Amino acid sequence: MKTFVFRTLANAAALAVAVWLLDGITLTGHNTGHRALTLIIVALVFGVVNVLVKPLVQLLTLPLLILTLGLLTLVVNALMLLLTSWICDLIDVPFHVSGFWTAVLGGLIVAVVSWAVSLALPDGRPAERA
Repeated sequence: MKTFVFRTLANAAALAVAVWLLDGITLTGHNTGHRALTLIIVALVFGVVNVLVKPLVQLLTLPLLILTLGLLTLVVNALMLLLTSWICDLIDVPFHVSGFWTAVLGGLIVAVVSWAVSLALPDGRPAERA
């Protein structure tokens, strides 16, 4: 359970950085608390998309992933971000990604920041003793 919470917080922080850096990714709210709650909801949707859809897409595109030496991962991440935006639109969450190239750059930012934040956060496992 701790790992789930930490990953959601890492995704939320990464999405916040992407929203802050890119004009094409918007997250609106009435006040800071509402925007923070919206960010957590978006992080949860993004996490569900990454758990359920991303492995299937990676499996189907495995030959292209190998052929491009993994660079297709940027496109897969962009598609997951666009899918998250679409789902948020369906459930009336004010999060929007304006286009494919914005999603590519946003996916790159989210991947890098999420990785960096997850290094800083504990992973829920007991520490190893020397």
